[in-house]
Amino acid sequence: MRTAHEERGEPGPGPRRRGVVRALAAGGVLAAGAATVPFRPAATPARASEVPPGARPLRARWRTRNPLPVARAEVAVAALGGRVYVVGGTTQRDGEAPVWATTTVHAYDPRRDRWTERAPLPRPLTHVGVAALDGRLYAFGGFTTAVHLNPQPDAYVYDPRRDRWHRLPDMPEALGSVGVAAVGGRLHLLGGRDSRRVVTPPGSPVSLGMGTVRSHHVYDPRRRTYAPAPPLPGDARDHAGVAVLGGRVHVVGGRVEDIVDNLTRHDVYDAARRTWSRAAPLPVARSAGAAVVLDGRLVYAGGECRPGADDGTGEGGGGGTGAGGGTYGDVTVYDPRAGRWDTVAGLPGSRHGFGAAALDGRAYFTAGSPDCGGGASTGTLQLALHR
Repeated sequence: MRTAHEERGEPGPGPRRRGVVRALAAGGVLAAGAATVPFRPAATPARASEVPPGARPLRARWRTRNPLPVARAEVAVAALGGRVYVVGGTTQRDGEAPVWATTTVHAYDPRRDRWTERAPLPRPLTHVGVAALDGRLYAFGGFTTAVHLNPQPDAYVYDPRRDRWHRLPDMPEALGSVGVAAVGGRLHLLGGRDSRRVVTPPGSPVSLGMGTVRSHHVYDPRRRTYAPAPPLPGDARDHAGVAVLGGRVHVVGGRVEDIVDNLTRHDVYDAARRTWSRAAPLPVARSAGAAVVLDGRLVYAGGECRPGADDGTGEGGGGGTGAGGGTYGDVTVYDPRAGRWDTVAGLPGSRHGFGAAALDGRAYFTAGSPDCGGGASTGTLQLALHR
């Protein structure tokens, strides 16, 4: 009998399914002590994809920027009012155990290369979903503890002029790692994890929340109401890359359950027609990367977990190791006109659990971890694309 992955034409999890569970059962810790690790150099430089004859290959130019003041991972990132906001996540300081959820919010000003702390979230949350709309920042869901446990239905809106968060009506479901996209004056909440099952590996210091959803809710800020929309096609998933390109919502990659149970799926939602369609899949299945639209293209960077990286060598892209294997350092760019992904120069080091936002023709990537399944960092990078 063929597996679900084989039916989809995607690589299956194989013997490494339940990577986090196995690592914790063996007494592993989710990358404690990785607080201020910079972007780890990649072992193998990324190569550009083949391009049509006569066309110049797309190139990436990376630049290191001022680091985030506090090491974090599993953050939510969005651009608002000329600044890049980094919301919630897990935090970690050198020599200390991780803090599994935080209220911390920082804003980055690219022109001054400076970070400022903003009003904190009303409660500690990690794996929050955020998007900017009409001069405000909206935040939905999140977990309050490790790992993927106690999902919340919370919804908030941030007013940058008053530097204040306000509570909104709760989501229809309590979810963490929900994807959020702003289209047509409304906010689309896609997928997520409800942690309806809890796994506690023998001898492990933490439990794991399992259970992803296909849910699609649409929040109307004017009416302060939620409405159902056509659910995600195919697999239930969370930790997916979500971005708006050409007025359509793109949902890329993600995971069905564990950090090695990843997808290459690329689904596109037309909000005006309320229909889903398929687009070119990711070259490699992954989740927990950073997705951002830059120069009319969809950029997907990093993610976890790299197959065959359990030996700690980081071969094939500089992946760090932790619970379940290594992270990815490569960067792929989707051109909607050509309908294909191209590979550009990768991250200076591998990363997962980070976020990205674009301002003035540049994309900014920050936070995350070089280790699969845990850790935190302060690394901040600027990306420009050119031919």
